[in-house]
Amino acid sequence: MPTPSMEDYIEQIYLLIDEKGYARVSDIAEALSVHPSSVTKMVQKLDKDEYLIYEKYRGLVLTSKGKKIGERLVYRHDLLEQFMRIIGLDESKIYNDVEGIEHHLSWEAIDRIGDLVQYFEQDEIRVETLRGVQKANEEKSN
Repeated sequence: MPTPSMEDYIEQIYLLIDEKGYARVSDIAEALSVHPSSVTKMVQKLDKDEYLIYEKYRGLVLTSKGKKIGERLVYRHDLLEQFMRIIGLDESKIYNDVEGIEHHLSWEAIDRIGDLVQYFEQDEIRVETLRGVQKANEEKSN
């Protein structure tokens, strides 16, 4: 199993390849706000653990194992962002909150959150009901 740090790299590499068709060390470093030497170290570890194939000065390619995990990590991140929007979290806080919790939830918890997101998306009245509860609770606390 990849560590949370490895997950961040795999997710970012997956996104870069999906967006640009490739992922260079410099692109990964910029996207994650880390030094290129840190990226090189991690990429070498991910290569050793068979998440990707890395050739110095030639770039990298995700293995089928890396692609599968990358896809699942992007799904998890996107799902948690959807969930935060549904529960009414301020848009400016969503990214940081998702980054703060995504590595600490089990895949079972992610699947249950997915069920909840689906439940709310099936009927807008459910979201409106939630907003009513939130408004009533806010008024009570004021």
